[in-house]
Amino acid sequence: MYEGMREDHHEWLDIHFLTPTEFEKAGAAWPIRVGTNIAKPHYRIGPRISPYYYLIFVLEGEGEFRQSGGAYSLAAGDLFCLFPQVTHEYWTNPQRPLRKLFFAFEGKGALALLARAGLTPQRPHASGGATPEAAELTGELRRLAAESGGGSDLLRLSLFLRVFDALSTKSPSYRASAGQDSWLQKGRAYLDIHYAEDIAIESVSAAVGVERSHFTKTFRQAYGMPPMQYLLQLRMNEARLLLEQTDYTVAEIARSVGYPDLFTFSKAFKKHTGESPKAYRHRAAASAAAGQGSAEEQHSTANTARL
Repeated sequence: MYEGMREDHHEWLDIHFLTPTEFEKAGAAWPIRVGTNIAKPHYRIGPRISPYYYLIFVLEGEGEFRQSGGAYSLAAGDLFCLFPQVTHEYWTNPQRPLRKLFFAFEGKGALALLARAGLTPQRPHASGGATPEAAELTGELRRLAAESGGGSDLLRLSLFLRVFDALSTKSPSYRASAGQDSWLQKGRAYLDIHYAEDIAIESVSAAVGVERSHFTKTFRQAYGMPPMQYLLQLRMNEARLLLEQTDYTVAEIARSVGYPDLFTFSKAFKKHTGESPKAYRHRAAASAAAGQGSAEEQHSTANTARL
């Protein structure tokens, strides 16, 4: 059990430090160290603060953890987090020494990731929260970190994020908070992605697992318009850009924004904008030409003034 571990005065420790790449630091969060330890009977940490977030899995033993005014008993299967710049302390039961797996990380998305695992600064401990899958993935991250160079940044990030995915699927608090907001956001994202296809609101509500009328009512309350109007707005915004910036035919544009034929598109476009697609394109072209002419005139005037 102690193979490869360094003996300290109060623990056996195996820890590996990671140097994040610029790619990793451009993301929501990234790991910076990962390790495991086995406590000796007199093991005690703190009171002290950490500059990073530390996510800790209790694999064996018992102990106690204190942070932010709260006191929590530790047991095998528990999950707890040391939040940065917050005083914490924890220690082992001498008769049942703690064995832990942990990683430190940072990034602007750290709090959001921890919330998915059911952990917040006010609730830094989750009894039974250290799922076997998440612990196994953290072990893989530790083995990767032990390699020369710590493996590739993509593989590190993949394992790191998979840990939180494994934790969030088991977190009752995250599932409760996900609820309505989750399916509603997924519904809007579905529209944002697939608006140029021949979709109906029924297919959107089915994709997020709610009844159509409930989806429509909740969407209107959240975003100020029914989903059909939102879909129309997405299509018309794209159609205007294509009319202004490309030489596609109107029929090609119609198909590009999810309409089966020219007539249906032209009718919807005129109702939405007050003019036909062709009239809109002519007016936009004339306006652009006038703007270009005005810019050239101003440039010429400026040059004359300098002379």
